[in-house]
Amino acid sequence: MKTRMLTIFSALSIAFAAPASAATPVAIGISGWTGFAPLTLAKVAGIFEKHGLDVTLKKVPQATRPLAIASGDLQCAATTVETWIVWNANGVATKQIVQLDKSYGADGIVARGPIKTVADLKGKTVAASAPGTSPYFMLAWVLGKNGLTTKDVTVVNLEPDAAAQAFLAGQNDAAVSYEPFLSAVRDKPDQGHILATTLDYPMVLDTLGCTPTFLDAHPDAAKALVESYYEALDLIKAEPDKSNGLMGADVKQSAAEFADSAKYLRWASRDDNKTFFNDEFQSFSKTAGDLLLQMGLIKAAPDVATLADTRFVN
Repeated sequence: MKTRMLTIFSALSIAFAAPASAATPVAIGISGWTGFAPLTLAKVAGIFEKHGLDVTLKKVPQATRPLAIASGDLQCAATTVETWIVWNANGVATKQIVQLDKSYGADGIVARGPIKTVADLKGKTVAASAPGTSPYFMLAWVLGKNGLTTKDVTVVNLEPDAAAQAFLAGQNDAAVSYEPFLSAVRDKPDQGHILATTLDYPMVLDTLGCTPTFLDAHPDAAKALVESYYEALDLIKAEPDKSNGLMGADVKQSAAEFADSAKYLRWASRDDNKTFFNDEFQSFSKTAGDLLLQMGLIKAAPDVATLADTRFVN
Protein backbone atom coordinates (compact mmCIF):
# COMPACT_ATOMS: atom_id res chain seq x y z
CA MET A 1 0.00 0.00 0.00
CA LYS A 2 2.84 2.34 0.89
CA THR A 3 4.46 1.76 -2.51
CA ARG A 4 1.13 2.36 -4.23
CA MET A 5 0.65 5.65 -2.35
CA LEU A 6 4.16 6.80 -3.28
CA THR A 7 3.50 5.98 -6.92
CA ILE A 8 0.27 7.99 -6.93
CA PHE A 9 1.98 10.89 -5.15
CA SER A 10 4.82 10.88 -7.67
CA ALA A 11 2.37 10.89 -10.55
CA LEU A 12 0.45 13.81 -9.07
CA SER A 13 3.70 15.69 -8.48
CA ILE A 14 4.60 15.31 -12.14
CA ALA A 15 1.13 16.27 -13.30
CA PHE A 16 1.08 19.48 -11.25
CA ALA A 17 4.72 20.41 -11.65
CA ALA A 18 5.45 23.87 -12.98
CA PRO A 19 5.51 23.86 -16.81
CA ALA A 20 8.80 24.16 -18.64
CA SER A 21 9.87 27.66 -19.48
CA ALA A 22 7.83 28.91 -22.40
CA ALA A 23 9.61 29.94 -25.57
CA THR A 24 10.21 33.68 -25.83
CA PRO A 25 8.04 35.16 -28.58
CA VAL A 26 9.72 37.57 -30.98
CA ALA A 27 8.49 39.00 -34.28
CA ILE A 28 11.16 39.91 -36.83
CA GLY A 29 10.52 42.08 -39.86
CA ILE A 30 12.35 40.97 -43.01
CA SER A 31 12.05 40.98 -46.80
CA GLY A 32 12.74 38.38 -49.46
CA TRP A 33 16.37 39.56 -49.74
CA THR A 34 18.73 36.61 -50.15
CA GLY A 35 20.97 37.86 -47.35
CA PHE A 36 18.19 37.36 -44.78
CA ALA A 37 17.58 33.75 -45.82
CA PRO A 38 19.53 32.16 -42.92
CA LEU A 39 16.82 33.59 -40.64
CA THR A 40 14.21 31.77 -42.73
CA LEU A 41 16.31 28.60 -42.49
CA ALA A 42 16.57 28.95 -38.71
CA LYS A 43 12.78 29.13 -38.60
CA VAL A 44 11.87 26.24 -40.91
CA ALA A 45 14.67 23.97 -39.66
CA GLY A 46 13.59 24.36 -36.02
CA ILE A 47 16.78 26.12 -34.94
CA PHE A 48 15.00 29.04 -33.29
CA GLU A 49 12.72 26.65 -31.44
CA LYS A 50 15.74 24.63 -30.28
CA HIS A 51 17.16 27.80 -28.75
CA GLY A 52 13.97 28.58 -26.83
CA LEU A 53 12.51 31.12 -29.24
CA ASP A 54 9.04 31.40 -30.73
CA VAL A 55 9.97 33.44 -33.81
CA THR A 56 7.54 34.91 -36.28
CA LEU A 57 9.12 36.19 -39.49
CA LYS A 58 7.03 38.91 -41.09
CA LYS A 59 7.58 40.16 -44.62
CA VAL A 60 7.26 43.91 -44.11
CA PRO A 61 8.40 46.47 -46.73
CA GLN A 62 11.50 48.31 -45.58
CA ALA A 63 9.73 51.67 -45.72
CA THR A 64 7.05 50.55 -43.22
CA ARG A 65 9.24 48.35 -40.99
CA PRO A 66 9.98 51.21 -38.53
CA LEU A 67 6.24 51.86 -38.15
CA ALA A 68 5.74 48.20 -37.26
CA ILE A 69 8.53 48.44 -34.69
CA ALA A 70 7.14 51.64 -33.20
CA SER A 71 3.69 50.08 -32.89
CA GLY A 72 5.06 47.01 -31.11
CA ASP A 73 4.10 44.68 -33.95
CA LEU A 74 7.81 43.90 -34.40
CA GLN A 75 10.47 43.57 -31.73
CA CYS A 76 13.34 43.08 -34.18
CA ALA A 77 14.12 43.55 -37.85
CA ALA A 78 16.75 42.92 -40.47
CA THR A 79 17.90 45.80 -42.64
CA THR A 80 20.93 47.75 -43.84
CA VAL A 81 23.26 49.61 -41.50
CA GLU A 82 22.35 53.08 -42.79
CA THR A 83 18.63 52.37 -42.45
CA TRP A 84 19.00 51.94 -38.70
CA ILE A 85 20.49 55.44 -38.63
CA VAL A 86 17.37 56.87 -40.28
CA TRP A 87 15.05 54.96 -37.97
CA ASN A 88 16.83 56.10 -34.81
CA ALA A 89 17.07 59.67 -36.03
CA ASN A 90 13.32 59.65 -36.54
CA GLY A 91 12.50 58.38 -33.06
CA VAL A 92 12.39 54.61 -33.57
CA ALA A 93 14.90 53.40 -30.98
CA THR A 94 16.76 50.27 -32.08
CA LYS A 95 20.16 48.65 -31.66
CA GLN A 96 21.95 46.32 -34.07
CA ILE A 97 23.09 43.04 -32.51
CA VAL A 98 24.66 40.96 -35.30
CA GLN A 99 25.87 41.45 -38.85
CA LEU A 100 24.03 39.20 -41.30
CA ASP A 101 25.67 39.75 -44.66
CA LYS A 102 27.59 41.97 -47.03
CA SER A 103 26.65 42.39 -50.66
CA TYR A 104 29.21 41.52 -53.33
CA GLY A 105 27.18 42.27 -56.43
CA ALA A 106 23.81 41.23 -55.00
CA ASP A 107 22.47 44.80 -55.12
CA GLY A 108 22.58 46.87 -58.26
CA ILE A 109 21.17 49.24 -60.82
CA VAL A 110 19.90 47.89 -64.12
CA ALA A 111 19.49 50.09 -67.18
CA ARG A 112 18.39 50.08 -70.80
CA GLY A 113 20.97 49.51 -73.53
CA PRO A 114 21.67 53.16 -74.44
CA ILE A 115 22.57 53.98 -70.82
CA LYS A 116 26.25 53.06 -70.69
CA THR A 117 27.44 54.98 -67.62
CA VAL A 118 25.98 56.30 -64.38
CA ALA A 119 26.28 59.81 -65.80
CA ASP A 120 23.87 58.73 -68.55
CA LEU A 121 21.13 58.40 -65.91
CA LYS A 122 20.77 62.18 -65.77
CA GLY A 123 17.24 63.10 -66.81
CA LYS A 124 16.12 59.45 -66.82
CA THR A 125 13.41 57.65 -64.82
CA VAL A 126 14.70 55.23 -62.19
CA ALA A 127 12.56 52.83 -60.15
CA ALA A 128 13.69 52.56 -56.51
CA SER A 129 12.13 52.14 -53.09
CA ALA A 130 11.14 55.19 -51.06
CA PRO A 131 13.62 57.51 -49.31
CA GLY A 132 14.92 55.92 -46.14
CA THR A 133 15.33 52.49 -47.73
CA SER A 134 18.42 50.65 -48.89
CA PRO A 135 17.70 50.83 -52.66
CA TYR A 136 17.10 54.58 -52.49
CA PHE A 137 20.27 55.02 -50.47
CA MET A 138 22.21 52.97 -53.00
CA LEU A 139 20.90 55.15 -55.82
CA ALA A 140 21.95 58.30 -53.94
CA TRP A 141 25.36 56.79 -53.11
CA VAL A 142 26.12 55.75 -56.70
CA LEU A 143 24.87 59.01 -58.17
CA GLY A 144 26.92 60.95 -55.64
CA LYS A 145 30.08 59.09 -56.57
CA ASN A 146 29.48 60.25 -60.14
CA GLY A 147 28.72 63.91 -59.51
CA LEU A 148 24.93 63.60 -59.52
CA THR A 149 22.12 63.56 -56.94
CA THR A 150 18.63 62.08 -56.84
CA LYS A 151 17.40 65.47 -58.07
CA ASP A 152 19.07 64.71 -61.41
CA VAL A 153 16.74 61.74 -62.04
CA THR A 154 13.03 61.05 -61.73
CA VAL A 155 12.53 58.42 -59.04
CA VAL A 156 9.52 56.12 -59.26
CA ASN A 157 8.99 54.44 -55.89
CA LEU A 158 8.73 50.68 -56.36
CA GLU A 159 9.88 47.88 -54.07
CA PRO A 160 12.85 45.83 -55.40
CA ASP A 161 10.77 42.94 -56.77
CA ALA A 162 8.25 45.27 -58.40
CA ALA A 163 11.05 47.48 -59.74
CA ALA A 164 12.69 44.51 -61.47
CA GLN A 165 9.40 43.22 -62.86
CA ALA A 166 8.39 46.66 -64.14
CA PHE A 167 11.78 47.00 -65.83
CA LEU A 168 11.34 43.63 -67.55
CA ALA A 169 7.89 44.78 -68.66
CA GLY A 170 9.49 47.74 -70.43
CA GLN A 171 8.78 50.39 -67.81
CA ASN A 172 11.33 53.00 -66.65
CA ASP A 173 14.84 53.64 -67.91
CA ALA A 174 16.55 52.01 -64.96
CA ALA A 175 15.79 50.26 -61.67
CA VAL A 176 17.46 49.55 -58.35
CA SER A 177 16.95 46.03 -57.07
CA TYR A 178 18.65 43.13 -55.31
CA GLU A 179 18.82 39.35 -55.29
CA PRO A 180 16.92 37.25 -56.05
CA PHE A 181 15.12 39.82 -58.22
CA LEU A 182 18.28 41.22 -59.80
CA SER A 183 19.05 37.87 -61.42
CA ALA A 184 15.76 38.08 -63.31
CA VAL A 185 17.36 40.92 -65.26
CA ARG A 186 20.78 39.28 -65.45
CA ASP A 187 19.12 36.42 -67.32
CA LYS A 188 17.50 38.69 -69.94
CA PRO A 189 20.23 40.82 -71.57
CA ASP A 190 17.84 41.81 -74.35
CA GLN A 191 15.87 43.83 -71.76
CA GLY A 192 18.84 45.70 -70.33
CA HIS A 193 22.08 45.30 -68.47
CA ILE A 194 23.67 45.66 -65.04
CA LEU A 195 24.93 49.25 -64.84
CA ALA A 196 26.43 49.12 -61.34
CA THR A 197 26.51 46.74 -58.38
CA THR A 198 28.00 46.56 -54.93
CA LEU A 199 31.12 45.10 -56.49
CA ASP A 200 31.69 48.59 -57.90
CA TYR A 201 30.22 50.38 -54.89
CA PRO A 202 30.60 48.24 -51.72
CA MET A 203 27.98 49.88 -49.52
CA VAL A 204 25.30 47.32 -48.60
CA LEU A 205 25.83 45.83 -45.14
CA ASP A 206 22.93 44.10 -43.37
CA THR A 207 22.37 43.58 -39.68
CA LEU A 208 19.74 42.24 -37.30
CA GLY A 209 18.58 44.66 -34.62
CA CYS A 210 15.97 44.94 -31.89
CA THR A 211 14.40 47.53 -29.66
CA PRO A 212 16.29 48.41 -26.47
CA THR A 213 13.17 47.42 -24.54
CA PHE A 214 13.30 43.89 -25.95
CA LEU A 215 17.07 43.59 -25.45
CA ASP A 216 16.88 44.74 -21.82
CA ALA A 217 13.92 42.50 -21.01
CA HIS A 218 15.20 39.43 -22.89
CA PRO A 219 19.01 39.40 -23.13
CA ASP A 220 19.03 35.60 -23.23
CA ALA A 221 16.63 35.65 -26.17
CA ALA A 222 18.82 38.17 -27.99
CA LYS A 223 21.81 35.89 -27.50
CA ALA A 224 19.68 32.97 -28.75
CA LEU A 225 18.81 34.92 -31.91
CA VAL A 226 22.48 35.45 -32.66
CA GLU A 227 23.41 31.84 -31.90
CA SER A 228 20.52 30.62 -34.07
CA TYR A 229 21.84 32.67 -36.98
CA TYR A 230 25.32 31.18 -36.56
CA GLU A 231 23.84 27.68 -36.37
CA ALA A 232 21.92 28.32 -39.59
CA LEU A 233 25.22 29.18 -41.29
CA ASP A 234 26.68 25.91 -39.98
CA LEU A 235 23.72 24.03 -41.46
CA ILE A 236 24.24 25.71 -44.84
CA LYS A 237 27.84 24.48 -44.84
CA ALA A 238 26.94 20.98 -43.66
CA GLU A 239 23.90 20.45 -45.91
CA PRO A 240 24.05 23.02 -48.72
CA ASP A 241 21.56 21.41 -51.09
CA LYS A 242 18.91 20.90 -48.42
CA SER A 243 19.48 24.37 -46.97
CA ASN A 244 19.36 26.07 -50.37
CA GLY A 245 16.13 24.25 -51.11
CA LEU A 246 14.52 25.43 -47.87
CA MET A 247 15.71 29.01 -48.29
CA GLY A 248 14.84 29.12 -51.98
CA ALA A 249 11.31 27.86 -51.37
CA ASP A 250 10.56 31.01 -49.39
CA VAL A 251 11.20 33.17 -52.46
CA LYS A 252 9.92 30.68 -55.04
CA GLN A 253 13.37 29.60 -56.21
CA SER A 254 14.82 26.13 -56.68
CA ALA A 255 17.87 25.14 -54.63
CA ALA A 256 20.09 25.78 -57.66
CA GLU A 257 18.52 29.17 -58.36
CA PHE A 258 18.92 30.23 -54.75
CA ALA A 259 22.54 29.12 -54.67
CA ASP A 260 23.16 31.20 -57.79
CA SER A 261 21.66 34.28 -56.10
CA ALA A 262 23.63 33.69 -52.90
CA LYS A 263 26.97 33.72 -54.69
CA TYR A 264 26.67 37.50 -54.96
CA LEU A 265 26.86 38.03 -51.19
CA ARG A 266 28.65 36.73 -48.12
CA TRP A 267 26.97 35.86 -44.86
CA ALA A 268 28.85 37.12 -41.81
CA SER A 269 30.38 34.40 -39.63
CA ARG A 270 31.06 34.56 -35.92
CA ASP A 271 34.63 35.68 -36.63
CA ASP A 272 33.40 38.30 -39.12
CA ASN A 273 31.13 39.73 -36.44
CA LYS A 274 33.91 39.95 -33.88
CA THR A 275 35.79 42.38 -36.12
CA PHE A 276 32.89 44.10 -37.90
CA PHE A 277 31.61 46.18 -35.00
CA ASN A 278 35.12 47.32 -34.09
CA ASP A 279 36.06 48.60 -37.53
CA GLU A 280 33.89 48.68 -40.62
CA PHE A 281 30.70 49.40 -38.69
CA GLN A 282 32.06 52.65 -37.27
CA SER A 283 33.61 53.96 -40.46
CA PHE A 284 30.66 53.06 -42.65
CA SER A 285 28.11 54.47 -40.19
CA LYS A 286 30.01 57.77 -40.13
CA THR A 287 30.13 58.01 -43.94
CA ALA A 288 26.50 56.95 -44.26
CA GLY A 289 25.40 59.46 -41.65
CA ASP A 290 27.09 62.30 -43.54
CA LEU A 291 25.33 61.31 -46.78
CA LEU A 292 21.97 60.97 -45.03
CA LEU A 293 22.44 64.49 -43.68
CA GLN A 294 23.12 65.77 -47.19
CA MET A 295 20.03 63.95 -48.44
CA GLY A 296 17.92 65.61 -45.74
CA LEU A 297 16.77 62.27 -44.31
CA ILE A 298 18.19 63.03 -40.86
CA LYS A 299 18.71 66.31 -39.03
CA ALA A 300 21.75 65.40 -36.96
CA ALA A 301 24.63 62.99 -37.29
CA PRO A 302 24.22 59.99 -34.99
CA ASP A 303 26.47 58.92 -32.15
CA VAL A 304 27.68 55.65 -33.67
CA ALA A 305 28.23 54.17 -30.20
CA THR A 306 24.46 54.24 -29.59
CA LEU A 307 23.56 52.26 -32.72
CA ALA A 308 24.68 48.78 -31.66
CA ASP A 309 24.65 46.42 -28.69
CA THR A 310 27.62 44.10 -29.13
CA ARG A 311 27.04 41.91 -26.06
CA PHE A 312 25.72 39.02 -28.10
CA VAL A 313 28.12 38.49 -31.00
CA ASN A 314 31.01 36.73 -29.23
